[in-house]
Amino acid sequence: MAKLFGTQELYHGLGSLAELKNISGKKAVIVTGGNSVKANGSLGRVEAILDELNIEHINFGGVEADPSINTVRKGAKVFEAFQPDWIIGLGGCSAIDAAKAMWAIYEHPTLTFEEMTKIGGIPPLRAKARFAAIPSTSGTGTEVTALAVITDTDTHVKYPLVSYELLPDISIIDGELCMSMPKNVTANTGLDALTHSVEAYVSNIDDNYADAFAKGGIELVFNNLKEVVANPTNAAARQNMHDASCLGGYAFTNAWLGIVHSIAHQMGGVFGIPHGCANAIVLPSVIRYNAKSTERYNDLAKIVGATDAEGFASAIEALRTEVGVISCVKEFGIAEDVWMANVKEMAAHAMADACTGFNPRITTVEDLEKIFIACYNGDKVNF
Repeated sequence: MAKLFGTQELYHGLGSLAELKNISGKKAVIVTGGNSVKANGSLGRVEAILDELNIEHINFGGVEADPSINTVRKGAKVFEAFQPDWIIGLGGCSAIDAAKAMWAIYEHPTLTFEEMTKIGGIPPLRAKARFAAIPSTSGTGTEVTALAVITDTDTHVKYPLVSYELLPDISIIDGELCMSMPKNVTANTGLDALTHSVEAYVSNIDDNYADAFAKGGIELVFNNLKEVVANPTNAAARQNMHDASCLGGYAFTNAWLGIVHSIAHQMGGVFGIPHGCANAIVLPSVIRYNAKSTERYNDLAKIVGATDAEGFASAIEALRTEVGVISCVKEFGIAEDVWMANVKEMAAHAMADACTGFNPRITTVEDLEKIFIACYNGDKVNF
């Protein structure tokens, strides 16, 4: 017997932001990242709805691209002073992930970061507030996941916080909020969404519902990502990519991820490589590595007109090139000696990452080191 996990209420489609009018409450904190949600009008639209509902609101902005535990603690202090009964994560995955972690500390002020990083380490929430997630990028699917990725700035390690308590109460998937995304962000986040669906499909958790979400997400990415990168104002393609991201989120919150994410977390935490870009670099190598232990990639290959894992990996590499995403770490401008000096430590942290336990091939730290090394020049793995 299995339970399907996801947000309690989900609204999707162009113009679905209007469904935020369904909430009721007294106070809300809107957590955002940079200035993009102000510039594109998304923040103003949310604030206007809250004004219409007579919900007092403030904005906690400035969440960094890789949200830190320090930022999370600052936000929780703002929450404690304001006492919201709604928390709204608006923007990219960083803002929403940070808002989730702030929510946990707001509800449980003595909760430590160490406790939060343990699987299931977050106690029950919703005694003080409920959570609404409104993404403006199409990548992580965090609006429907039991996950938040937070960086320890002392160690430069990204930690996935894993708890079904973090599932939002309301999620709004409105492609209109993505229209101003730059091409590079569109490409990186789109390949992030693809990675979620691929890793969920081949994970060691067998779930028919997650499989259906994953296949649907992969098909939408391959059918729409090139178009939306070339024509950013194509509203239908924007909504399709937003839906693909959400489907990937549903898939992996029920079947989880694998070592692509374990490795990418380190690449982002140590070297600042954008998460979607890191996933795109690593994914083909991990497909070739995992293909020794699973035939599941053959199913996914059929979606893109290929027959096997190698064909599927090659199709992803071709898509990556077509949307202008780099193929290896070297192209990011990191010196080889600097990369190599960090490989062992990154591999050790990746081995301890929560995602590693769901990988279809039992992994060793030595194997992870080899993948890290192969990704520097984009070499094909063969072990």
